[in-house]
Amino acid sequence: MEASDAPDREVMTWAGFGDASRELARQVADSGFRPDLVLAIARGGLAVAGALAYALSVKNCFAMNVEFYTGVDERIDVPVMLPPMLDLVDITGMRVLVADDVADTGRTLELVRQVIDSNVSEARCAVLYQKPRSLIDCHYVWRRTDRWINFPWSTEDPIWVPEPLHPEPV
Repeated sequence: MEASDAPDREVMTWAGFGDASRELARQVADSGFRPDLVLAIARGGLAVAGALAYALSVKNCFAMNVEFYTGVDERIDVPVMLPPMLDLVDITGMRVLVADDVADTGRTLELVRQVIDSNVSEARCAVLYQKPRSLIDCHYVWRRTDRWINFPWSTEDPIWVPEPLHPEPV
């Protein structure tokens, strides 16, 4: 973790992410929960899920694509699932660790839980950060904050931006 120039920001470096994800995995292991699979909430949860899966020796990894944020503290009205969709048959009866980078409002995690809860034997969530306003109180949290978080994977401008599928009419 590095200090931020802006007092309203939490800044996570790649090295800080390595330490944080390892500590988060230790919380899961120490609790006695043994997930059959790790479910990433894409995109922010992909790196977190991969790190947790390796640290916990879990080979089964899945992802759900959920869009909610469109920019810094800008979001659409409700989280929306994007294709490809998770086939719930693949996770039926399993113990699932849902991984994301942050539980901000908690609405993304709430949507994921609504989708999977009736199919899995148990689901727990692990996040690097949880904010006080989150509707979901995650089982495993590395740090609690009310500040905006700069993650190493999302703070730099994209290298490539695809052309829109349907260009604006001229």
